[in-house]
Amino acid sequence: GLVIDGRTLNVIFQGGLEDKFLALTKHCRSVLCCRSTPLQKSMVVKLVRGKLKVMTLSIGDGANDVSMIQAADVGIGISGQEGMQAVMASDFAITRFKHLKKLLLVHGHWCYARLAKMVIYFFYKNVSYVSLLFWYQFFCGFSGTTMIDYWQTIFFNLFFTSIPPLLFGVLDRDVSGETLLGLPELYKNGQ
Repeated sequence: GLVIDGRTLNVIFQGGLEDKFLALTKHCRSVLCCRSTPLQKSMVVKLVRGKLKVMTLSIGDGANDVSMIQAADVGIGISGQEGMQAVMASDFAITRFKHLKKLLLVHGHWCYARLAKMVIYFFYKNVSYVSLLFWYQFFCGFSGTTMIDYWQTIFFNLFFTSIPPLLFGVLDRDVSGETLLGLPELYKNGQ
């Protein structure tokens, strides 16, 4: 990890040392900016995101972290004594920093798995529906008549597009939360 303060960031950005700073950050798993201005924090996120083409995550708990949270791909706000500005600007909100591990490893894994299954489901649903209509055209001589009534089409899309995502979103958990917390490497397997 790298811990860097505002004075050093000033020297980096004003002295044109961004490339050397990025070369150093490539060897770090995380970069912590302390005692820096909101503009410096957001500049670091934009620099890393733009030049290294990686996904960035910013965590903040006050109004001075809003620009950094908004510049990142994923922003997490911690509600606390400094107010709710960071929470209002973030993608996710947690009450304590200790909940970050569960948010990333458990809920992140579940969300990733659910989205992957839902993409496959939507492809299957649409392919089956379109192939049904395609093969029907051979029987009606490609006249363009529809096999399914308009209301049945609406109900087909309503039931097969709205109910399964709700059920997957509520019920689908491929691995228990305790297992995911105990084995963090399971998150990479899904990718």
